[in-house]
Amino acid sequence: MAQYESDITKFMRQFMEQHPEEIESQRIGRDAWWDKDAATRTPPPPPRHPAESGGAEYTFKPLTEADK
Repeated sequence: MAQYESDITKFMRQFMEQHPEEIESQRIGRDAWWDKDAATRTPPPPPRHPAESGGAEYTFKPLTEADK
């Protein structure tokens, strides 16, 4: 049984067969955006620290025998 192939996939296959120079263009674009070593990547943003405790947090107290 043949697998389904969408019209856009067929178009892209045909286009790439007719324009093999696009393969090199794709490689250059991928290198520019994705394939970077750690030294050339943009560093991640600094971590955000949680807000300091303001006293509004709920505190748990153990039940006493009278509360049970």
